[in-house]
Amino acid sequence: MSATRTQPPSAGATMVFSALLEARTGQQLAANRTWRLDTALQPLLLELDLPCADALVAKLLDGHDPRIGDRIVDVLLNQETSFFRDAGVIEGAVQAVRGAVPAAARPRIWSAACATGQEPLSLAMLFAEDGGPAPDILATDVSASAMARARTGSYSQFEIQRGLPIRRLMQWFESDGSHWFASKALLSSISYRRHNLATDPVPGRFDLILCRNVLFYLSAPARQTVLERLAQALKPGGLLLLGAGETVIGQSELLRPSVTHRGFYERVEIDVAPRVQRG
Repeated sequence: MSATRTQPPSAGATMVFSALLEARTGQQLAANRTWRLDTALQPLLLELDLPCADALVAKLLDGHDPRIGDRIVDVLLNQETSFFRDAGVIEGAVQAVRGAVPAAARPRIWSAACATGQEPLSLAMLFAEDGGPAPDILATDVSASAMARARTGSYSQFEIQRGLPIRRLMQWFESDGSHWFASKALLSSISYRRHNLATDPVPGRFDLILCRNVLFYLSAPARQTVLERLAQALKPGGLLLLGAGETVIGQSELLRPSVTHRGFYERVEIDVAPRVQRG
């Protein structure tokens, strides 16, 4: 087996991969992201001992391996994440939900598209440190491999160094010499589930939903569908947090900027009371 594959995907293969990604996740492989294909596919090509991306397309289309589509999608997804990403933003999210939920109640949180789980763990640390009731955090992602990683609570030294302060590292993690493992106390407040934002029903009702840096990868119809589902999943008074470059304005009539919490979105409550006809 050669160490590297040098032949880039053909235009036809690129179209197949793009169509597969959009069909499975609603995400589009924009023209300015196709350069990632060659790099992203290399580990899978090496593992399967395939000479090029076009051979991977042939393997996908022959239908002999029903898992191959999911494996391709997994490597094409952008799983960029880190601990305490935009720290001030998630600290504000914890403060906002604490103020909105009764003091004795457990907040219900949904960390959507959480990749390998650094975001829900960051939330769990913040909630634990503020002394209130432990939250009930649901962490989801469309990627089965990302969810498998997240469930272990295990991170490399490189991953740990990305955003995790040393004080929190020492308080909440233990090391076996090569990896760091989140404490059982943190993991006990998080449940993990594979979930496709574009196709699956909402997994409950929540006081806070974080769905950051996902919408701009979606096609317009998929974006509208996802926002509709996120609105359905918000409890009355619940808050939605998107990525810094994302908005619901012009995208959904079911959500609007929060009137009390700057930078968050809330569900538009529709008055469904019957109108009294006069005359």
